[in-house]
Amino acid sequence: MKYVGIITQQHRNNFRSGLLLTLFPVIILAMVLLFFIIMNMAGGASYNEETQNYSSELDWNYIWSGFAEVVPWVIGIIAIWFFISYFSNVSMVRHAVGARPLERKENPRIYNLIENLCMSCGMNTPKINIVDDPELNAFASGIDEKSYTVTLTTGIIDRLNDDELEGVIGHELTHIRNKDTRLLIISIVFVGILAVLSAVIWRIMVYMPRTRSSNSKGGGAAVFLIMLVALICCGIGYFFTILTRFAISRKREFMADAGSAELTGNPLALASALRKISDNPGLQDTKRDDVAQLFIFHKVKGGGFSKLFSTHPDIEERIKILEQF
Repeated sequence: MKYVGIITQQHRNNFRSGLLLTLFPVIILAMVLLFFIIMNMAGGASYNEETQNYSSELDWNYIWSGFAEVVPWVIGIIAIWFFISYFSNVSMVRHAVGARPLERKENPRIYNLIENLCMSCGMNTPKINIVDDPELNAFASGIDEKSYTVTLTTGIIDRLNDDELEGVIGHELTHIRNKDTRLLIISIVFVGILAVLSAVIWRIMVYMPRTRSSNSKGGGAAVFLIMLVALICCGIGYFFTILTRFAISRKREFMADAGSAELTGNPLALASALRKISDNPGLQDTKRDDVAQLFIFHKVKGGGFSKLFSTHPDIEERIKILEQF
């Protein structure tokens, strides 16, 4: 794969970050508009005061007035949710994988490898975290110089030699240099908003039949319909945000592999490390797929169609490209 320079990749990812910040809210607002359209259609014929007749056409006055009334609340809630999630992402990711800070005295070897690579490319040394997992995996996270972090499992530290570990660390440092981590955090936050909202609506719908009394069946049915329409809209929005996330996720792995090959001058070492990692991937107990997309390798459950929705490219393809450098 043709390598794109760090500066060019940084500019591209800055542009994509801005695009995502625009695109995700647009998708959410589009789903709000769709909600009012579906509710208007579900309401049946409406009375047209001009013609003094009932019409089955959409009542756009109702749709736009309802949309305009709700939009400020939607934007406000999304903005608050986004900023809280965006700036708390470091603790969120660390909690999801059970990571802890790695002290220099605990493993000076790792600090030496990371600091040497950082000095060679002129970047500040990120924080270093470790996960007590005997298998192999690693990832980078953070949104700025204060929060950039490289996380390694105990397994990958113990079972890779220095050249292989350098290749893995170079891969993660390239993610930070390319600002991939910030781009992915933005996608994680927005996908999470729709995922949580969908889950809340679903729980309400499941709980409603148990609490609805016989005297309020009509009103309960109307609320249930509203919840169902809202769930459908959230599902559609979630699908499109997932597609957006997949569109940027696979390519970033190839770019980070290429960046590691350039940084270490030893692409075969990373190829060897990827083989070992794919045989014994760690962090598989992580229940959050959005966090798992940060990993250097995330095993896809199933095959065929499921691979189309993978956040990572095929490991054999990555190794093949590295061996051609």
